[in-house]
Amino acid sequence: MNVKRLARRATGVVVTAGVLALAACTAAPGSPSTGDAGGMTTLKVATIGLISDGALLVGQEQGFFEDEGIVLETSVVANPPAGLAAAQSGQVDVAYAPSIPLLNALSSGVPLTVIAPADGYVDGAADAEDPAAVDDTGLYASAASGITSVSDLEGATIAIPARKAQLEVVISDALDREGIDPGSVEWVVLDFTSAVAALTSGTVDAAGLVSPFTGEADAAGAVFVSAPSVDFFEEGAVGLWTAGDSTISAKGDAIAAFQRAVAKSNAYANEHPEEAIQAGIDATGSTLGVDDVKLPFWPEEVAPVDLERVNDKLVALGFLPTPVDLEGVVLAAE
Repeated sequence: MNVKRLARRATGVVVTAGVLALAACTAAPGSPSTGDAGGMTTLKVATIGLISDGALLVGQEQGFFEDEGIVLETSVVANPPAGLAAAQSGQVDVAYAPSIPLLNALSSGVPLTVIAPADGYVDGAADAEDPAAVDDTGLYASAASGITSVSDLEGATIAIPARKAQLEVVISDALDREGIDPGSVEWVVLDFTSAVAALTSGTVDAAGLVSPFTGEADAAGAVFVSAPSVDFFEEGAVGLWTAGDSTISAKGDAIAAFQRAVAKSNAYANEHPEEAIQAGIDATGSTLGVDDVKLPFWPEEVAPVDLERVNDKLVALGFLPTPVDLEGVVLAAE
């Protein structure tokens, strides 16, 4: 298979999302699905329904988690803040979140710890010859707008899926680097389908999109402007597995086992990307084929700079009043 190499990931391919529903869970084949039995410890894990979840899935299929004595029950939540709230309250043991919503939560005093990497960008991704090849997000302009570059966006109307969230942040960073005040643009909240339609009709000047909607924008004749996420994150872990402090205190051995199993799972997924992508496609019910998906990258560790870089940029752009104290936020793997 000719999988597109060198990706990803800032928002990821979000295929399914819903309210937290712990009754709709998956567990490792042949393992108990609830409670602790036979020396196995169950961890409840909240995801947001990404194709990159395939690393976790193939890790279960390969027995990495069972070998560590843990069983995973997975559920899908509507968005990262919902998952973080569930982790903080103990409703789940582990939750997925990109670094931006995590830092927002930490800034508000929510006691959370990063326990493992979920996905991210390969080293040097920001220096790729074709940024669009390594970024599954894109900033597109309406053909009617006459906009062809970020420098043309002053005073523009830009569609994003939510205010103060990831796409607004990374597009604001792109504007700032061109000397444009992000406050000069008009931010319009539209879901991705509506944003593509608005680009086509010229109702908005530009829109921040995620794959597969970037492909729809291309097909509709919209103008590719930039790949803002890889420029913002640059490289390293972006998606993170997090846990509440109470869970780490109560289930420290199981969390350490989760860390070891994730490291094995991510390494396996990077070595067998088609298998991991297909697992993610099957789990999310996506109609995409393996070759339609930009290859995720699954880091084996979270480097301090992965969070420090984002922390500093959020402050510089005015999304955080002061830097988050990152001392002890990343739990060292045993």
